[in-house]
Amino acid sequence: MDQLNTGFNTNYRPMTMGDWLITFLIQMIPLVGLIMLFVWAFGDGTHPSKKTWAQASLIMMLIGIVLVIIFIGVIISMFGSLINSGMNIQSV
Repeated sequence: MDQLNTGFNTNYRPMTMGDWLITFLIQMIPLVGLIMLFVWAFGDGTHPSKKTWAQASLIMMLIGIVLVIIFIGVIISMFGSLINSGMNIQSV
């Protein structure tokens, strides 16, 4: 704890641009990037900035997956509705 007792660690070192570039390059590798996001988000010893970024990235991925599932469900129900209405017209 620092002498002013502000609650911040005075030994905090921000991540450099090189650290971020390596982080982004690792994240671009399929499957390895996803696994590393979980390691960075929930592992010990990860830089606080990287940990928060990884957690936010996982939340955004989850939101994207939910939106894609909803979108696919809407498209499937629309096609199902069109097919059913088309069969009803032809049978009359």
